[in-house]
Amino acid sequence: MFKRVFLFLATNMAVLALVSIVMSILGVNPQSFAGLLVMAALFGFGGSIVSLLLSKWVAKRATGAHVIDTPRNEAEQWLLTTVRLQAQKAGIGMPEVAIYDAPEINAFATGANRNKALVAVSTGLLRAMNRDEAEAVLGHEVSHIANGDMVTMALLQGVLNTFVIVLSRLVGRAIDSYLGNRDGYGIGYYLSVFVLDMVFGLFASMIAMWFSRHREFRADAGGAALAGKPKMIAALERLAQTHGESTLPKQVAAFGISGGAGGGLKRLLMSHPPLEERIIALRNATPKAGDIREGIVS
Repeated sequence: MFKRVFLFLATNMAVLALVSIVMSILGVNPQSFAGLLVMAALFGFGGSIVSLLLSKWVAKRATGAHVIDTPRNEAEQWLLTTVRLQAQKAGIGMPEVAIYDAPEINAFATGANRNKALVAVSTGLLRAMNRDEAEAVLGHEVSHIANGDMVTMALLQGVLNTFVIVLSRLVGRAIDSYLGNRDGYGIGYYLSVFVLDMVFGLFASMIAMWFSRHREFRADAGGAALAGKPKMIAALERLAQTHGESTLPKQVAAFGISGGAGGGLKRLLMSHPPLEERIIALRNATPKAGDIREGIVS
């Protein structure tokens, strides 16, 4: 917990320092509209880009994942060989392959570069899934990398963060001016910005999670293209049978193959669609002819 808090604080302090230095060098006044846009973009994209660049390191540290350099047994050799073949089919560089200790069936992929990414599987997956099912899960994660989902997610989050910062402050100024403060920076401004950051941030999270759910369907289709549709369906069915709460840290939970469940507002904030919907979508999907990558990037 201490390490996570320290990393969070260090990241935000680094972004804050970078923003201050850049705006000082450029001579940008943060109270002007142009200055607000620059500040919002630097803050909005700064955290997302830093998180993306550190994603592999953070994932390894947070999960205690062991990267397979030299296989110690037949299972590790199979993992390396399978990921290598799938990476070649998907047209990406060989990712690092790792195993982390966790009881549930899960796996994740992360990394800022599609040719230098990381694929990790849980010990629970290796115990509970047969090779066909595990192959499909690996295909799902390799598809995330081939689709550039980690980079796209970071850029989307940066855009959303920027809009939240700009809109909350513009509306805050309008409210404060309405309350009689000519410069628009009275107590009403700061209270409004505090509230609006949370409200707009909630809507931004809904948009980000909608995209996250959409990419899961695409990754399932990619897993089917790489490993075979029956294997991918069988893997999702096994996940549905043994589904429990994920123990993945928050930093990489959205990139795991299995997510939570819920309805109402909670559903709008889910990073993964329900497994039942993913199985139905995959069963109803029409196979694509042609190159294997068409099934991944479509």
